[in-house]
Amino acid sequence: MQSRIPPSARTGGRPRSAAADTAILEATRQALVELGWSKLTLGDVATRAGVAKTTLYRRWAGKSELVVDAVAELFDELELPDRGSLAADIEGVVLQFAALLSRPETKTALMAVVAESTSDAPLRERIRTSIVDRQKRLVLAGRQRAQQRGELPPEPDPAAAARTADLIFDVTAGAVVHRALVSAEPVDQEWAHRFTLLLLGGLAAAAAQ
Repeated sequence: MQSRIPPSARTGGRPRSAAADTAILEATRQALVELGWSKLTLGDVATRAGVAKTTLYRRWAGKSELVVDAVAELFDELELPDRGSLAADIEGVVLQFAALLSRPETKTALMAVVAESTSDAPLRERIRTSIVDRQKRLVLAGRQRAQQRGELPPEPDPAAAARTADLIFDVTAGAVVHRALVSAEPVDQEWAHRFTLLLLGGLAAAAAQ
């Protein structure tokens, strides 16, 4: 797997090893599942990954930053399917997202960093840039494809288009995370279909204004 650490997290000095990054992030996720946030240490991660502890400290300032990047790598696995229509594409992303959230390493890591971020503004910012902003690519790609199909009207105003993309992302991510992790209810095909109808109805109403 190719290392997906954002450029902002990289430091100067010797070139970074993609293999070491991958091993460290995988070890972080495993340690979180087995130990939990409070018992997770960079020393334990280094031992699991087979690297020196100094290797971690050259890459990450602390545990919070490391865990965010470990989560971000999982979310980078999400892809926008091409199922032939906007509705089908949305359902595909929703089901893929729910499947990702069902994995113990995703669930544990995401809940941990979100809880810690409530009292850590820099951590909230890192979550936004490393996870939220990067995953908005799915919304942008899906909207562009739908506009090319004629399913959505063009949005010539860049500021308005950005606001719409933010809203679509917030509604979709918020609904799926709440359903899967807070309510602990299944995100199945039926739920994904009903959610998609609701989302498309809202988009149509907004476009008509």
